Amino acid sequence: MYTRNFYMDKIKPFMGKPVIKVITGMRRVGKSYFLRQIIRGLEDEGIDGKNILYIDKELLDFDFIRDYRDLDKYINENFAGVGGDKYLFVDEIQEIAQWEKTINSILKKGDTDIYITGSNAHLLSSELATFISGRYVEFPIYTLSFDEYLFFRGEKRGDRDSEFRNYLRFGGLPALHHFDLVEDVVYQYIHSVYDTILLKDIIKRHSIRNVHLLESINKYVFDNVGNIFSAKKVSDFLKSQKLNVGVLTVQNYISHLLATFAAYKVQRYDIKGKRILEIHEKYFAGDIGMRHAVLSYREGDIGGLLENLVFLELKRRGYTVYIGKLDEKEIDFVAEKDGQRLYIQVCYLLSSEKTMEREFSPLRQIRDNYPKYVLSMDTILGSDYEGIKRMNIIDFLLSDGPTAWGT
Repeated sequence: MYTRNFYMDKIKPFMGKPVIKVITGMRRVGKSYFLRQIIRGLEDEGIDGKNILYIDKELLDFDFIRDYRDLDKYINENFAGVGGDKYLFVDEIQEIAQWEKTINSILKKGDTDIYITGSNAHLLSSELATFISGRYVEFPIYTLSFDEYLFFRGEKRGDRDSEFRNYLRFGGLPALHHFDLVEDVVYQYIHSVYDTILLKDIIKRHSIRNVHLLESINKYVFDNVGNIFSAKKVSDFLKSQKLNVGVLTVQNYISHLLATFAAYKVQRYDIKGKRILEIHEKYFAGDIGMRHAVLSYREGDIGGLLENLVFLELKRRGYTVYIGKLDEKEIDFVAEKDGQRLYIQVCYLLSSEKTMEREFSPLRQIRDNYPKYVLSMDTILGSDYEGIKRMNIIDFLLSDGPTAWGT
């Protein structure tokens, strides 16, 4: 089992504490294995197996647990007569109707450490979620970082640049390390994950009838990673393809995709006005390999793909991320965390004076003293430029954070 120490370090301070540990993320990003990693740690510490209960709602063995009453009954039966601290793990808990009632009841008893996972962003936003409001901590899990990807490659690992090309082409779903990195094989697997998300998390959950329309909207979102667009623009495009669909329907279908963590919406932030703008946001894929499995890999999309990787790395590190707007110019990312802010531009290569001006000019116009970066695939970057730091994208992905970035 490959350990994901990045997430273990985040959850350890809350283990054994009277809060529900809620682990969220897209299907197949490794939530189940992360639970097993925690369980293995408990067993290594000498915790008796009868004090640990693991329920995986993706297994038919637990199909009989349909609602909170079934869940409560099963937990009580298995923990009957068990003394000492108990540990409850429920994987894909959104498959259990009104699960919050039972989880809240178990928490109030005070003798059970609770860990749950979910593949739906609305897991904690329902009316029922008020049962556990203020009693949980959420831990988002993402696809493999490039650092994790290199670790997972193990003995198959090549040089850094060739592995980055593979990472850019195939993404970071953990199960990829089981396969040879051949497009037909890898994309077939990734597309099966996408089909599961489409069927279980969108079509079935929301009773979607027009599956072709849903797929068309999803493809549009994936095809435009890193581009600003609106639901109206999607609607107009689909109408040009003989699909008559209104703006509200587009918004609903995109929201269903976002809820699965297969894509993320990034709002724009007006740097001068210091306010979040409500229109013309960007979208990024939860895994770029999934984007390629749906659309195919295209070298010409390299700029948006690199932006996508930087976005996911910022999210993984706990930043709140916006697209910056400064008058008529755009800053790729405004990232905030713990009262600090970063401004980041991403491009493929700083290959000309025109490119240099395009990438550096918006950052030069920002008057505050927060760190500013231009990330590219250039290997010879030279010195910082007017206080703006230049950095290779691979170095950025493998660094230890702001200290290594030179803030």
